[in-house]
Amino acid sequence: MTASVLRALHHDRTPGDPLVLPGPWDAASARAFADAGFPALATPSGGVAASLGYEDGATPAAEMFAAVARIVRAVPAAVPVSADIEAGYGLAPGELVERLLETGVVGCNLEDSADGTLVEAERQADRLAEIRAVAGDSLFVNTRVDTYVQGGTGEEAETETVRRALLYVAAGADCVYPIMAPPEALPRLAAAVPVPLNALARPDGPAPRRLGELGAARITFGAGLQRRAMAAVHEIADELRKG
Repeated sequence: MTASVLRALHHDRTPGDPLVLPGPWDAASARAFADAGFPALATPSGGVAASLGYEDGATPAAEMFAAVARIVRAVPAAVPVSADIEAGYGLAPGELVERLLETGVVGCNLEDSADGTLVEAERQADRLAEIRAVAGDSLFVNTRVDTYVQGGTGEEAETETVRRALLYVAAGADCVYPIMAPPEALPRLAAAVPVPLNALARPDGPAPRRLGELGAARITFGAGLQRRAMAAVHEIADELRKG
């Protein structure tokens, strides 16, 4: 599987028909989503962390890459997988790309905050440009913009989100992910950013189809699906105790 296949899935989407990418947290969940017919998958760092017994953001790089590799091996070769690699684990671009490609993924999600603080946008753009230079077309790079998740609101946050997004696109990003952006901002963000827009589907928010109508070309779920699965496990556990 090549990144070009994943890249093509993001383009020419019609409103209301976004690319829905479930987030597998282990091999079994990956097989379930692939068997259901989803054309691609995107691992969530938080869900993988929970499955490995870590808090979100605390997974050692080696364990994250190993978990991602197991997910890739668990699905048919025709199903491309993208990996959430948080802020890149402090790895230099060359090593980061090498370790990603070793897992078998053809895409990655890279965020622009670290230790609860936004990284300087120009510095993040430089890093993205280095990653693109090393990876060439072998990786679909989805760059997360953390303006909203770091507390930004209103017009100021929207303006900063667009500024960062345009810098990242110029550096070679294939997709922009303004995580936690309010649904009403999606049409303006999609109009301002010349690459596909990724939106987060939340239990209390619009459904994926509606997010697509608002301008999102790609829908992901963060750790939400893993949490729903664990809620079901807790229900089973309660039933067993009562039985």
